[in-house]
Amino acid sequence: MIQVSNIHKAFGDNEVLKGIDLDIAKGSVVVILGPSGSGKTTFLRCLNTLETPEQGVISFDDGSLRVDFGAKPSKRELAALQHKSGMVFQSYNLFPHKTALENLMLGPVIAQGKSKEAVRTEALALLEKVGLSDKADLYPFQLSGGQQQRVGIARALAIQPDLLLFDEPTSALDPELVQDVLETMKQLASEGWTMVVVTHEINFAREVADKVVLMEGGYVVESGTPEQLFELSTHPRTRAFLQRITTQ
Repeated sequence: MIQVSNIHKAFGDNEVLKGIDLDIAKGSVVVILGPSGSGKTTFLRCLNTLETPEQGVISFDDGSLRVDFGAKPSKRELAALQHKSGMVFQSYNLFPHKTALENLMLGPVIAQGKSKEAVRTEALALLEKVGLSDKADLYPFQLSGGQQQRVGIARALAIQPDLLLFDEPTSALDPELVQDVLETMKQLASEGWTMVVVTHEINFAREVADKVVLMEGGYVVESGTPEQLFELSTHPRTRAFLQRITTQ
């Protein structure tokens, strides 16, 4: 279990997160929904210190790490939190001058100090896992958007994280490319990876999520199982949001 308590984040006078609480069970899939500007991506980035909250605690119940942002954590603590998660970005964020294989190898070799020989074997297996074993020596510009995103997923897996974070992983893709990425994510969920996914893919949330969280205005409006939010919720903000996105 990962426990996230009272996370606050501001940019200047703009308070984006106003006290977010979230429990993430090991092996579960948490989907975060919400309108633009609700704080979804900022919250996701706080989970691996791409953004540093001013207040709040992130702790792992196995006792391996507890970071209290209000107590000004050390660089070592922040790095330890970052190393526990793998991030899949909306815009892929692959190194353009590196092949697919080289993109996967960078993190384990540079950040984790593993040998290139061992990492190469693991990286090739991950490319096969996401259906891209024949693309190992291609550069990002030689890949479709969906293929680049699957390389991004494999890169996140390469560091063997405790937590996989997805920031709207299909929003930059052409519609015909979305399904391959979602199928890869469904496969990871079935294998028991712990995942937090910011997305507007309602069908994915219905089928795969263990918990769905609706954010708005820097707060958690409601959270629960897919059935609780999509079928049984009586919260007016939840109903209004779902009606808006399902009629677009």
